[in-house]
Formats: sequence, structure tokens, C-alpha cells
Amino acid sequence: MTDARPLVNPATAAAASRSVPHTRAEASMRIVIVGATGNIGTAILRRLHQGAGHPGDLGGPASPADSGDATGSGRHLGGHELVGVARRRPDATVAPYSDVEWHEADVSAPDAVERLTRILAGADAVVHLAWLLQPNHRERVMWATNVVGLRNLLAAAASAGVLHVIVSSSVGAYSRGPKGSRVGEDWPTGGVHTSHYSRHKAANERALDEFEATHPQIVVSRVRPGLVFQRDAASEVGRLFLGARFPKRWLGRLRLPVLPVPVQVVSQAVHADDLADAFARIIERRAGGAFNVAGEPVLDPEALAAVLGARTVVPMRLAVVRAMMWVTWKLRLQASDPGWIDIATNVPVMSTERARSVLEWEPHRSSTSALRELLDGMGEGASLPASPPLSR
Repeated sequence: MTDARPLVNPATAAAASRSVPHTRAEASMRIVIVGATGNIGTAILRRLHQGAGHPGDLGGPASPADSGDATGSGRHLGGHELVGVARRRPDATVAPYSDVEWHEADVSAPDAVERLTRILAGADAVVHLAWLLQPNHRERVMWATNVVGLRNLLAAAASAGVLHVIVSSSVGAYSRGPKGSRVGEDWPTGGVHTSHYSRHKAANERALDEFEATHPQIVVSRVRPGLVFQRDAASEVGRLFLGARFPKRWLGRLRLPVLPVPVQVVSQAVHADDLADAFARIIERRAGGAFNVAGEPVLDPEALAAVLGARTVVPMRLAVVRAMMWVTWKLRLQASDPGWIDIATNVPVMSTERARSVLEWEPHRSSTSALRELLDGMGEGASLPASPPLSR
């Protein structure tokens, strides 16, 4: 695939110019992760523990609680202090949640800015991951966390004097684009208006543009991954996208003779551990700007057929599939609204060249193996009991 070359986003270009791609940050940093118990946050904790020379089993007891609402010392053998923020605390005696200073906070709460400012005091970097995918029949609830929550975090980061803000964006932030060529981080981020997820991600991109313009001394990094898969998140992904009542155990055994799918369905995915490695490299290098992160190959109908053991792809009309999704979602028979098919069929295929060159990053697992791992995990009911969001 060749690169598509749209006009450069001035905010993204300015942020990239402020990055320090080949200079490591100081050896000891205080790193705050907001949304640290979810799919991506769990993988980032796992990666940062390893990078700090954490013991191989990662299973020792947590340090004693300090004063206030913080739990654990957050101190590591490598010198970093890890601070986790979540609405509900995990079991801090179990890896990767051990040796982390924990705070309970809701980024959408009326006192969120004040509370987050206290938590961020003395932090060298903050990673913002907090996000709601449900209840998608009540978009205002999701907006409060997804969009207002980021604005609260940015206000707190500025007040606390944090000099590096890393935000999880998405391929879903991009405007409609090509499937037969690859686009860089300068592709417009206007989103796909029929998807609540895409609208929220695009709104956050505008908030980050404004924040960069107002606070040029703060390095801002935007990470735009494809779909993020790992075994530990299998039960959560199934619950969020299929629903609590939808049977899932058969998914691990699913092998189709033919795969009926619209030809326009072309997506990208990355294993959570590979994405976490990109986050860690951004933190270490204080690399600003946007980074597309995805594994290979692109998940087109042929790649999906290979994962599912199908010998033949049967093209389906997109309008029929979208209508089926809409009806079953409205009837609450399954949990995915049709905005997800709109993302899969409209957002462009991303180039990951910037992450590979600036961060010296490369994925170690293929997108197809990551998808297979997720499906097998669903079939086995895989979860992570120590994490409230990943425990079901």
C-alpha cells in the first residue's frame, strides 16, 4: 500500500517538533495512569513493571498503604513510581497491580479537577486512558467520562505542572479515508459522525489541539491504535460488544466453512502488549505528537477468513448487515450499535512508519494471532479477577 498525503495538521506538526525522540527521560519518574485497570492500562502496568526490572513473577504482596486514599508505595526496583487511578481499586496484591500507588477517582465527577490535581502533584508524566464503551443507549453518560473527563484531566495536568501528557486516541478519530493506501498521522481527525465512539474521539482531538496551543511548554502525545486485543480482556470485550446475555463460549471453537462479510470491512488491530510497549517508549523518550499503532496484517475479509478457518469469503451487502446490527441493538439482543460497522468500513488504513522510526517500535505479535488469542479467551471465559473491569 502507498501513503496517502493529506495536508498536515498544524497542531500535530507542532507537537512533533517538540518531541525528543532519541533522548531518554530521567531514570526515575513518577508516572500516573488514569484508567489503569482496563484493557490497555493493565498491559501498560505490565510493561512498565518489566522495564523497571520488576521481579519475574510480579506476584509479591503490595507495600503498606500510605496516608489518605492512596494504596501501595508505587516504588520500583528501577526507580519509577507508578500511580494508578481507577473508579474501583483492583486487588493490589496481584500483578500487575502490585507495587502501584492507587487512587479512586471518577474523571467525570464535579470535583474531578481538584481531585486529579492532587493526584498529579509531582508527576513527570500522565497517561490518560479513561473511557466508557457502555451504556451506548445513553450517550450523555459516556460523553461525561469520554469527553468531559479528558477536559478535566487536562485542566488538572496544567494546574499540577505535569510536563508530559499522553492520551489514548484511536483510529476511530480519523475522518473517512482510503482502504487501499495508508495514511499518516496528518490525516484529518474529524471522525465518522454516525459513531458515538468516533464522535467522542474526534472531540478529544480538538480538545488536545486547544490544549497544545494554550500550553506550549507541555509535551502532548496522542496514541491512535487499531482494535486492541489480549486474552485477559476477553470476557470484558465480549460483555462490551456482544452483551452479558450473549453466549460466547462457542467463539473459541468457531470454524466457518464460509465467511459472509461486507468487502468494505477492513480494520487494523494490535496486541495490548505491543501497544503498551509503544506507550512506554513514548514516556521514556518524551516523544510528542501523534502515533499510529497497529500490527500486521490488515484485517480484511481474507485475513478474517484465515483466522476463522473459512475457505471462502461470501460478500454481503453492507446495508443489510448494518440494518441487522441496528435492529438487534435496538432490541438489546446484542451490545454493538451500527456505528462500529461504520468505523470498520470508513476509517482509513493507518501507516505506522512514525512509531517505527521515532520510537524504534515494532509489533512482536501479528494482528491475526492477537484476534485468535481473544476469541480463544472468550471461548474459555478468560478474565482477570484482580481487575474490576476485566473480572467478568
